Amino acid sequence: MQEQTVAYTSLLDALIAVAKRLSTYENEHRMASEDFFNQYSQGRLSDDAVFVEWANDYRHYLDIRRRIEKSLADVA
Repeated sequence: MQEQTVAYTSLLDALIAVAKRLSTYENEHRMASEDFFNQYSQGRLSDDAVFVEWANDYRHYLDIRRRIEKSLADVA
């Protein structure tokens, strides 16, 4: 698996891009990302490359969301 670095112009752009990838995984595997991540974190799913990528995208999604929410809280 080749590592890629993608630069986004804003956190919102990054969130949208990651959310689109998560939606693709969810549609292919007929499972919500949150449910997948809970099962994956508990070792109930294999370490296939697609699951590792999905888990990493979900972690990234959560981090971006947290950062956006913090920015909004700081402004309010």
